[in-house]
Amino acid sequence: MKLFKRSRLLAAVLFLSVTLLNSCGDKGNGSNPTPPNPCASKTITVSAVVVNTTTGLSAGSITSTATGSTGFTYQLNNGNFQSSAVFNSLAAGTYTITAKDGDGCTGAATFTVTDPCAAKNIGVTATIVNTGTGLSNGSITATATNSTGFTYQLNNGAFQASGIFTALATGTYNITAKDADGCTKTVSFQVQDICAAKNITVTASVINAGPNAGASNGSITATAAGSIGFTYQLNSGIFQPTGNFTNLLAGNYTITAKDADGCIKSQTFTITNDPCAGKTLGISAATSATDKCIVPGNGTITITATGGTGFTYQLGSGAFQVSNVFSALALNTYGIAIKDADGCIKTGTAIIAAAPAGTNFSTVSNILQNNCALSGCHTGTSPAGGLNFTVDCTIVSSWDRIKARAVDGIPSFMPPTSPQLSAADKQKILDWIAAGHKFTD
Repeated sequence: MKLFKRSRLLAAVLFLSVTLLNSCGDKGNGSNPTPPNPCASKTITVSAVVVNTTTGLSAGSITSTATGSTGFTYQLNNGNFQSSAVFNSLAAGTYTITAKDGDGCTGAATFTVTDPCAAKNIGVTATIVNTGTGLSNGSITATATNSTGFTYQLNNGAFQASGIFTALATGTYNITAKDADGCTKTVSFQVQDICAAKNITVTASVINAGPNAGASNGSITATAAGSIGFTYQLNSGIFQPTGNFTNLLAGNYTITAKDADGCIKSQTFTITNDPCAGKTLGISAATSATDKCIVPGNGTITITATGGTGFTYQLGSGAFQVSNVFSALALNTYGIAIKDADGCIKTGTAIIAAAPAGTNFSTVSNILQNNCALSGCHTGTSPAGGLNFTVDCTIVSSWDRIKARAVDGIPSFMPPTSPQLSAADKQKILDWIAAGHKFTD
């Protein structure tokens, strides 16, 4: 008969006793008596301590104990007998342990290695904080459910009480949660690079150092784009809220911009020793207006430069020249520039305006307009001889013909109808001609 008991504990102790009752038999009626049975008076009992396994593993064990005799060896299922009563590396299942004493008498019992994890549905979730490019500032906070007493493992590291794993670079991580029974669940999580999709750029306005070698008055004003919340670093210095860095010597400087997520972008800028840095050049111009009836013009620009030495001068996109005077200029706005001996340049503008009509010209123009209006000569509607004296520059270009006809009467006097011009009007024409017969005279 079999007697056994199994506890509900993980490491369960099972007791089973087997009693073998054998009679010694009858001596019989013949001359050969039946030999005695050494097992008849023995009751061999097999008990065991069972350590259960976990899901998918062969981690169970059975440590058996036999009583009721001596010199026991032990057999698992139909395997070989061995001196040790311990059987390891067992998967979940039912196992028969047979104990055999020195007389070959046996007792057997059946034990079950169970999987306490089979009925569990352990779940592992996580909150992930992604990392920045080239950094290890990501984290995984894992939480396991559907059991108790969890510890947590990152990849193949040691188990720990907390499910928080920090200082993680970009990559895939296996989180294993193990409960109080040793049941485990492994889930993979991805720490991504939050900066990968960003296109951060860094530009800068650079002011070179100088004018003397060793000057430390250079500056870099950096601006980052492509994200928000930027701070700025010069070389390996501390980050600051602005991209303005001053008091810099000539040299190469690395500006790093870092956004609110910790994503960074670095750019190198160069400050040179500029002989023009720190100089304050001044440029001004004096102009004379142009006569609108002179082509291309007779305006002038005289440039004055200050703040340096060895100046040359430029008008528009022309070549620099030693003279600061530019003449024969038409009505226009001109770009001007100065350049000193160090090659430092300052630009400006100068305007050539139209000169007003001269007093003598205005008088002659009025005489012609008034008399032509009466006689119908040389007007826009009646341009006798192809001449229209309502146009200022036509009067200027026809000064000799006006003298011949209106003053000298060659070949006849004008206007063609009486009266002729007065002696005073004729003199005014002669005064204009004597002054140079220009629009501005």
